[in-house]
Amino acid sequence: MIIKTQKEIPSSEITDLTVFKARRRFIKTVLASVVGATMPVWADNNKSRTLLPNNALVPTPIELVKNYTNYYEFTLNKEDSTKLAQNFVTDPWSLEISGEVEKAGIYHLEDILRQQTLEERIYRFRCVEAWSMVVPWMGFSLGNILKMAKPLSTAQFVKFTAIYQPETMPNQRNNVMLQWPYVEGLRIDEAMHPLTMLAVGMYGDTLPKQNGAPLRLVVPWKYGFKSIKAIVKIELLKKAPITTWNKSAPNEYGFYANVNPAVTHPRWSQNSERQLGSGFFTARRQTELFNGYSEQVADLYRDMDLRHFF
Repeated sequence: MIIKTQKEIPSSEITDLTVFKARRRFIKTVLASVVGATMPVWADNNKSRTLLPNNALVPTPIELVKNYTNYYEFTLNKEDSTKLAQNFVTDPWSLEISGEVEKAGIYHLEDILRQQTLEERIYRFRCVEAWSMVVPWMGFSLGNILKMAKPLSTAQFVKFTAIYQPETMPNQRNNVMLQWPYVEGLRIDEAMHPLTMLAVGMYGDTLPKQNGAPLRLVVPWKYGFKSIKAIVKIELLKKAPITTWNKSAPNEYGFYANVNPAVTHPRWSQNSERQLGSGFFTARRQTELFNGYSEQVADLYRDMDLRHFF
């Protein structure tokens, strides 16, 4: 589900604030005109794509989403990252765009936000560990910022790099589990797809640090590990980048990582998922191809063997 707002915030309202306060005020002001709107929008449900009110997908309780996160830079425990992430420095924040583009550069986050029309998008989120949630994200299409950099015809892939901040991230400091910083990637047409977004908020507020603040990727038809948190660099490349999980365990975590119940993880089935917040005795939800977004994205892979390119 996507709800758009065209409301803009005059620069005079934010120039006298700190970067952090400006960002929060910007998002909250926009959210005030978006969240809770009753206008009909295209929404998805378990059976079809129909014109429904914006409550067609019920968001997972916010406390579950805020306190059940895989953030391995801090901890291997889902609940502990909430506390451990609080010393993470997110202000100020800049995004570098480079590679196969005409206009490479470094952009301050507050300047990026001034140029974007923020949208609330209520998306399903499916983890490769076979659990799922529904999250109301706030952000804008990734394609907007890529177009701003003017990709060259040679740009075939997009590489994302997360922050390297070992002084506040224990597992980076101790070289635990993965090779840091975290890296992810998309094919250029996936990155430019209108469902692919950069999120700066959720549930009507700025992103919590443990959920990827201040800027994270959200690709709703792929497993959650593709939605990289705390992005500091975007590179457009001629060839596919080597991504963190694919490098660590290529037989378990494919580059594409499209949600697919027919492709079993080596250690568990992907046929169904546990819905967070639905109750202990609630039946597991049957997993849908592309996480239920087949109508929008299946054409991206029409000539591909999804078992081979998993």
